[in-house]
Formats: sequence, structure tokens, C-alpha cells
Amino acid sequence: MNSLTTTAAWLIPLCFALGSLPFGAWIVRWKTGEDVTKMGSGNIGATNVLRTTGKSAGILTLLLDIGKGLLAVFLTDTITEGNPLIMSAAALAVLFGHAFSPFMKFKGGKAVASFAGAFAYLTPLPFWSIAILFIAIVAVSRYISLGSVCCAIFFPFAVWLILHPSWPILLASTIAGLFIAWRHSSNIERLKNGTENRFEWRK
Repeated sequence: MNSLTTTAAWLIPLCFALGSLPFGAWIVRWKTGEDVTKMGSGNIGATNVLRTTGKSAGILTLLLDIGKGLLAVFLTDTITEGNPLIMSAAALAVLFGHAFSPFMKFKGGKAVASFAGAFAYLTPLPFWSIAILFIAIVAVSRYISLGSVCCAIFFPFAVWLILHPSWPILLASTIAGLFIAWRHSSNIERLKNGTENRFEWRK
């Protein structure tokens, strides 16, 4: 077993563990004593925390979830000296950790914020291009889920068009985009039915 394989063998699980930290659930429990999975949409992400617990809790959740994605890929970049295969695996590991957290009985959030942190580091130009698209869609529609799904689907194409990257990065971008879209299956159904919640910047 070579040194990179050995490094990946402990680093990828570490990134999964980092992703699995359910900051939204912990922040709501700390602030209110309540279980966020039984409030609002039941999601542990920043949007549901904002709706159920307030702006400060929502913003803190968002920053921490972005931060764990960013930290996972940054650490992997530093430790492996920029190995694209292991960095790509780390980006996916942190997403899967967030979505299937051992702290939440292998349930979790939709991983959009962790995706943002991981891929803002791994593929910055494509990420910021879809971030602008996300803001535009949400500003017009006021549906965060619609912005998330549209950008997740477009993201691999943006990575390919802008970067023409090595295959691990393109594959990770494709898997991440499809994964985010799949995690929003229930939101897509509510959008079709006209019952999806619109975003409101309020307590």
C-alpha cells in the first residue's frame, strides 16, 4: 500500500466524520431545547433552522455547514499536496457525512451548504458561476429548493465548460450535482404541487 493510499484510508473517513457534525440540530437544541427534526420541514439545514429558530441560528448553521465542507477539502489539499482524486473523494465524503450522519441515526440534511464549501474550494470559478445563478433564481422565485436543484443539475456542465478538469473532479462534480438534486426529491414534488414554502427573511 503506497503512501497516498494509506493517507486516503484515514483521510476520507475523517472528512465523512467532519461532514456528519449536525450543527443545525445542535444549535437548535442549544438555543431552544427542541429537536429541529420535529420542527418545520424537519431538515437540519440552515433554511429550516432560520424558519424555526431565527436569523442568528440560521446564519450560524449556514456558516458552520459551509465551513466543514471547505475545511475537509482544504485539509485534503494540504495533506496530499493537491491530489485531485483524493480531494474529489473528500468533497463527496463531507456531503455524504452531512446527509447520512451517525449522530442523526444516519439521517441528515440536503448537503447544499457543505457542497458549497467543498466545491467553492475544489472548483471555485464554476461554483461562483452557479452561485450567481442560484441568487437570481431565488430572488425571482423565492424558492431556495428550486435554486438548489437547478444549480445542482447545471453544476457539472459548468465545471466541464469552464475548467475542463481531470476526470476525478468532473466525476465528483457530477455525482455531487445528482446527489443534491436527489436529496430534494420531496421539494420537487411540492414545487409541482404548488405547496413548497417560499423563502422569507424573517424571524
